[in-house]
Amino acid sequence: MEVLSFYVGIIGNIISVLMFLSPVGTFRRIIKRRSTEEFESLPYICTLLNSSLWTYYGIIKPGELLVATINGFGILVETVYVTLFLIYAPKRLRAKIAMVVGMLDVGLLAAAILVTRLALKGEARIDAIGILGAVLNIMMYSSPLAAMRTVVRSKSVEYMPFFLSFFLFFNGGTWAFYALLVHDYLLLVPNGCGFVLGAAQLVVYAIYRKANQRKNVSDTLVDEEGCQHERLIISSSSLSHEIINGD
Repeated sequence: MEVLSFYVGIIGNIISVLMFLSPVGTFRRIIKRRSTEEFESLPYICTLLNSSLWTYYGIIKPGELLVATINGFGILVETVYVTLFLIYAPKRLRAKIAMVVGMLDVGLLAAAILVTRLALKGEARIDAIGILGAVLNIMMYSSPLAAMRTVVRSKSVEYMPFFLSFFLFFNGGTWAFYALLVHDYLLLVPNGCGFVLGAAQLVVYAIYRKANQRKNVSDTLVDEEGCQHERLIISSSSLSHEIINGD
């Protein structure tokens, strides 16, 4: 069982690396356009806090080196993402993002580590950090719900990166399985939730991606030779104007 859990943990680390790196295309677009457009910063802010707590949890709990190493990598990657948001976000949002980063990734993290180190010892400290990490893990998996709301409102999947949702789904499932093997229920509960929420994101993506494809097809007419022609849409007011003026 220990050998199986080790290999599942390795697979989980690989998937987590892919999950952390999946938004690279999004940030390449942000840098190229010098704007964050309608992309949400909250998923990356929450993931940074989550990675920080689980790194600490992996350090203080014996036998959780795999948890500490992958989340340490996550800290580095998510710090880059959050920094890019602070650089390229519109001015009206930059201050808001900085405030949320200060409250969550600095204030809450420092308070959690300080309180648990001063007030708790041994297993009590590990459990307290694990419970807080589990809550934050659920927040991390739930944070793309804001992007889902944008998808439903705009009926477009442009601002919900597919690979981020895809790897959140597999990351949650793999770490939930790992948690079952090592009997770590503080890992099981949040990652089980992540598996379910990741599946929901993929369903929403599939629904609105098909809607976009149908819309794109309806906006063009293809003749028998394969040439595309844009559909001509004339409003009634424009038509009546042409008739009155004899055009």
